[in-house]
Amino acid sequence: MHSTRRSDYDVTNTVLVSSAPAVCDAIRELYAAVWPGAPFDAIARACHDFEQAFTGRMPGYFGVDTVYHDQQHSLDVTLAMARLLAGYEITHRGTRWAMGAERAAVGVVMALFHDIGYLREVGESASNGAEFTRNHVSRSARFIEHWLPRAGLGHWAHITSEVVHFTGYERSFEQIGSVITDPRDIKLGHLLGTADMIAQMADRCYLEKCRDRLYPEFVLGGVAVPMGGAKVRYASGLDLLRQTPGFILDVRHKRLEAGFDFAYRYVEPLFEGRNPYIESIERTLVYLQRVLRSESWRLLRRTPRVFAARPNTMGSVRGLVTDYINRSWSRP
Repeated sequence: MHSTRRSDYDVTNTVLVSSAPAVCDAIRELYAAVWPGAPFDAIARACHDFEQAFTGRMPGYFGVDTVYHDQQHSLDVTLAMARLLAGYEITHRGTRWAMGAERAAVGVVMALFHDIGYLREVGESASNGAEFTRNHVSRSARFIEHWLPRAGLGHWAHITSEVVHFTGYERSFEQIGSVITDPRDIKLGHLLGTADMIAQMADRCYLEKCRDRLYPEFVLGGVAVPMGGAKVRYASGLDLLRQTPGFILDVRHKRLEAGFDFAYRYVEPLFEGRNPYIESIERTLVYLQRVLRSESWRLLRRTPRVFAARPNTMGSVRGLVTDYINRSWSRP
């Protein structure tokens, strides 16, 4: 047993979330316990195709080259989603609000592919997937819509193309809710959006990843330093960190609690009433506030591995960021 949480393990330090097979095995165990006898084929196929796509072995795709939204991020979110689904089903078993095995499988598939829109497709002119920051959810929705029929789940395509938007900001919750009619599908979106937020904020290296990886993605996506002289939102990775406490609190109140109706509590039946994700997020917030008060940046010294398709992706991204900033400042 490891007493210190490892950087590429989940919040419980038991599942290697940089490995698609390890995450798939953990989900299989949960799925069999909650929906005994239900087919697992669709999830197993999704795990296989996820690994093929993100490592650059799926025809038509270059593999993941975003350094924050890498393979580990999506797999961590998927494990969190499976746990939320299991806890929700345990809570509502035998009622008309239960998800059922197939809807739960669709939820896991969406979690796996919720950020596949960051992957560059062959023939596109983008230099890095972060350039799709503003529309990556719509791109992910398109992929999922085309993938589902291959697994015999094509009848879910219309619903997933809406539900996956609970992970982003392209559409408001009101817009999504006006299209979806079954309240269980709305709840599926709440669970998915919750999994996306709690998994990344509970990451052991969340603060370092925000500074060193999310900031470059925001630059390349035109979010931090927009071209054309628009107002700079994040001047540096440290500037992003200074705004992170406000972001965490805003996400908790506006999305996790108000928008997603406290769906994060559905992991608690699996952990005897505890919530390891929220506990980790709260510890991270306290630590960040300590760092910001003292400006002791050396306290953020972790350098976790990037799980991208190519070995020197971080170096390539730094070069692209430098070029982007030079071009943005050279414009009149």
